[in-house]
Amino acid sequence: MTTVKDMLATYPADLGSVDREKLSRCIEECIACAQACTACADACLSEGMVGDLAKCIRTDMDCADICNATASVLSRHTGYDANVTRAILQACATACKACADECGRHTGMEHCRICAEACRSCEQACSDLLQALG
Repeated sequence: MTTVKDMLATYPADLGSVDREKLSRCIEECIACAQACTACADACLSEGMVGDLAKCIRTDMDCADICNATASVLSRHTGYDANVTRAILQACATACKACADECGRHTGMEHCRICAEACRSCEQACSDLLQALG
């Protein structure tokens, strides 16, 4: 059991028909992606050609913020609004794809490779949950 699963299990009301596995995976992937993007942006700032990495840094920071917001929204269930959940999941998947694509352009940088993998994994988790929500 993870902390995310433990917290979902303690929710006193019915979560409805939401797939708890996909929900918990998505929250975990968002948190991991936000951390990877934050660390990648910081690593880019330490590179010698930091000026050439401005778009990567910006994309990393945007993705980290959106992933953090998505994890927060998905962690709240009282007064649930399916339209808001769908919108933020779509935004998160879009941001993750953009970040993975941008980091993928920097093949010689290990931090960008790791970040791109985290973004792709988060994008997939968001898409899977979106599909499960219908």
